[in-house]
Amino acid sequence: MLRLLSLLQTHRYWPGPELSDRLEVSPRTLRRDVDRLRDLGYTVDAVRGAAGGYQLRAGGSLPPLLLEDEEAVAIAVGLRTAAVGAVGGTDDRSVQALSKVLSLMPPRLRRQMDAVASQTDAPGPWEGAPVVDATVLTTLAQACRDSELLRFDYTAREAEVSHRRVEPLRLVSLGRRWYLVAWDRDRTDWRSFRLDRVTDPEPTGQRFRPRELPADDALAFVHQGIRRMPQRHAVRVRLAMPAEDLAAQVGRWGTVSADGTGCVLEMNVDDLDWPVMVLAGSGADFVVESPPELADKVAEVGARFSRVG
Repeated sequence: MLRLLSLLQTHRYWPGPELSDRLEVSPRTLRRDVDRLRDLGYTVDAVRGAAGGYQLRAGGSLPPLLLEDEEAVAIAVGLRTAAVGAVGGTDDRSVQALSKVLSLMPPRLRRQMDAVASQTDAPGPWEGAPVVDATVLTTLAQACRDSELLRFDYTAREAEVSHRRVEPLRLVSLGRRWYLVAWDRDRTDWRSFRLDRVTDPEPTGQRFRPRELPADDALAFVHQGIRRMPQRHAVRVRLAMPAEDLAAQVGRWGTVSADGTGCVLEMNVDDLDWPVMVLAGSGADFVVESPPELADKVAEVGARFSRVG
C-alpha cells in the first residue's frame, strides 16, 4: 500500500494493469489497497473498464505524505531556510512545520540536513539581521507546544551570560527578530528572550500548567517590553500625508498623530534602518526634526539611489 501511495503521489494517471505489474499484486489486491488509502483520507479517482486506472486527486484536506529520504531532507532544508529567513507570512508556519518534520526524522536524515545547510552559501534574510539557529527555533517551538520546562544559556544585552529555567509559552516573530515569551522560574516573572541570544536549549521532560500572561497576547507582551527598553534614537518626523495612512503602515512600531493636513511620526529605535524604510515607503514629502543622524542617513541613502543608472 505504501509503494502504491508513492506511485500515486506523482499525480499522473496510472492504468490498473500497469500498477498491478509494478506492485506485483493482483487487480483485487490493488483495489483493496486503494480502498485503504481512501479510508486514510486520500482521494483516489478510479476509471472502470479494460482501460481503467487510478489517479490521486490534488487539493482538499492534506493527508499524510509519504516521502523518500532525499525528499524529506529537501523539505527540511527548505523549511529551515524559510524559518530563519523570516519570509513574510511564512516564518511562524515554517517553524511549526519544521518542528513536525524534525520530530519524525531519524538521526541519519538530520545529519544529512545539517550537512546540506552547513555546506550551502545563501543570502541572509536581511542585511544586519541577527542569525537564529534553526535547531534553537525548533527546540523552543516543541517545548512551547508540549508545555515542557526548558533550560538554556542566555546572553543579556550587557553581554552577561546567565543560565535560565523557563516555562515557554509562545514564539513571536517581530520585525527582524525572534522572541520567546516565557515564565522565568528563578526570577518569578514573565520575560521575553531574543532567540539569537539563546544557546544550548535543553528540554527537561518536566511538564507544567501554562500560566496566564499579563497581556492580550504574546505579541503584545513583546511590544510592551521593547517600549520599556532604552533606545538609542528618538525619531520625530513631519510627513505630508494623512495620519491614518501612515499609522496603517507603521503599526505598533511608532506613534502617529495628526498635524493639520499632515502628521507627525515618533519612534524610539536602536538603529535607523527601520525609520528610513518607513519614510521611503510612505511616498510622501517629509521633514526630519530629530535626530540629526536620521537626516544624514536619509541623505546617504538618497545619494546612493541617485547613482543607480
